[in-house]
Amino acid sequence: MSEAILEPDLVIIDPHHHLWDRPGLAAATLPAVKHGFEHVVRKTPRYLLDQLLADTGSGHNVAATVFVQCGAMYRKGGPAALRPVGETEFVNGIAAMAASGIYGDMAACAGIVGHADLTLGDEAAAVLEAHIAAGGGRFRGIRHMGAWDADPDVLGPLGPAPRGLQADPAFRRGFAHLARLGLSFDAWVLEPQIGEVTDLARAFPDTRIVLDHVGTPLGVASYAGRRAERFGVWAAAIRELAAEPNVFVKLGGLAMAFPGFDTYMAETPATSETLAEDWRPYIETCIEAFGPARAMFESNFPVDFGTCSYAVLWNAFKRITTGASADEKALLYAGAARDFYRLAV
Repeated sequence: MSEAILEPDLVIIDPHHHLWDRPGLAAATLPAVKHGFEHVVRKTPRYLLDQLLADTGSGHNVAATVFVQCGAMYRKGGPAALRPVGETEFVNGIAAMAASGIYGDMAACAGIVGHADLTLGDEAAAVLEAHIAAGGGRFRGIRHMGAWDADPDVLGPLGPAPRGLQADPAFRRGFAHLARLGLSFDAWVLEPQIGEVTDLARAFPDTRIVLDHVGTPLGVASYAGRRAERFGVWAAAIRELAAEPNVFVKLGGLAMAFPGFDTYMAETPATSETLAEDWRPYIETCIEAFGPARAMFESNFPVDFGTCSYAVLWNAFKRITTGASADEKALLYAGAARDFYRLAV
């Protein structure tokens, strides 16, 4: 699907993408059921600097990006707690390549979000400090994924986090070190869990938190056919979370399998007009609740490639914000991300 680029001069900081190389996966091994993260990884087993630059260079004015953890390039050996630091080392190398200027002016991975097992409690502090040391001044925060649902088919092969992870006392002892070290937290939960993030934000008002993927509305497995029914529940949880001033929201992730839109892995890829129509209620609700200064559009690539290309994705977002002012767009597409991740871009 090829489209003319809308508003090509609008500056974008993409605050959520991944990098990986999974050479053992191949398209021939795709599961019969088109569902979840694993399917997209198998469709796109390699996503490194070349692929990222091809996407960010496909017409939109992407000035910088933020990498978010995805379990890539962990250290093979050494203490288990420190193995995720390998991902930060890997991404900082990619960022250094981009910073050389050889590939253009786009600041790839200007911010890095890694993983630490916060249930280590106070012992997590050493892992956080190791990430900072490995990040070359780019390390910004942690994502310890909390997505869980009683229905195992919702997350599928990705697998759930422990139930109630963010209320676990050990997790909170580890979480308490983030603010001291100037680090933020990316919260990935599913829609019924948004209240858990609200509780966490209230307990740690000095720690900046961003809710990934508009809270991941659900429309698969036991939630199939219930998206409209659940919209009001989701919206109420979003508004309650937005009342906490230390929380931001990422506007995206709706191209994943979890919301259950027909456009996911469709035989004929959807246009940006169709995607904008599907996503508008969620995006507009979040912007209204959080305000443009605490809401940032994200690509979630290459995961969201399961629905559309990078260029079409940003066209869809731009269609949703047609009525926004220039100042509002500056915040939604770059300013909020720059603020949250403290980017000198």
